[in-house]
Amino acid sequence: MNKPPFSLPPADLLQQIAARLPAPPAWLRAELHNRLVLLLNHVLQQEPQAMDRLRRQQGKRLQLNWGGIELVLQPTPAGLLALSRPGQSSDLHLRVAEASPLALAQTVLAGGKPPVEIQGDVQLAAEVAWLVDNLRWDLEEDLSRLIGDAPAHQLVAAGRMLVQGLSGFLLQAAQRRKAAP
Repeated sequence: MNKPPFSLPPADLLQQIAARLPAPPAWLRAELHNRLVLLLNHVLQQEPQAMDRLRRQQGKRLQLNWGGIELVLQPTPAGLLALSRPGQSSDLHLRVAEASPLALAQTVLAGGKPPVEIQGDVQLAAEVAWLVDNLRWDLEEDLSRLIGDAPAHQLVAAGRMLVQGLSGFLLQAAQRRKAAP
């Protein structure tokens, strides 16, 4: 049997290491949330239908949770997203049920959707589901504005190959872990 040149540490070991790391400071979390909202709004602005759908949901609060990470968003009158203060009641709660970052990465890289627990406003949940299913970031288009069409195309193609390779590697690692006694 061929052995891989290296192997990943067990997922539970990675979780133990992550649990021992100190939490990032509040200013860093806030800045990462701001950057995520900017990226989401950039993608939304490329799709007018998505903005129309969010415009109809303005003022409602959407709370996203994964492990200890909490993000509270609110659709604006412009059809974009804004950060909202945590601690107030939310219209929709979405909690990613998969605790393991490795398992979550495997699911996403394989093209699947992670398990999500949904509670709250059915219409807002339907709009969020539509956004997840239909919005895509055209990274190649954005890169072409910076570095030109040909280099952007090559860079995105290389990125796709890297993601496919990583996805295959993670899938094989998961299969080996299941097959091991």
